Amino acid sequence: MHPTGDDLGPICSAKGCRRAAAHVLVWNNPKIHTPDREKTWLACDDHREPLSQHLAMRSFLRRVDPLTGHDPGASGSVDPAGA
Repeated sequence: MHPTGDDLGPICSAKGCRRAAAHVLVWNNPKIHTPDREKTWLACDDHREPLSQHLAMRSFLRRVDPLTGHDPGASGSVDPAGA
């Protein structure tokens, strides 16, 4: 059984997922964001790769950081992937 975000804090941004996030996917859409703008999605271990691939296919993915030690104030907002 996977722990849920309700139990452990931040949850995965994948649509319908309620698992605890372990990774921060930092991205930027250069067509609508300034170069210094960084948006973020959160990912559990199971969704890290598919969410990363989704962003990388569009050339939006900048990097994947561990959630531990990530400073949310330094990199924009967290957007749910399903929104």
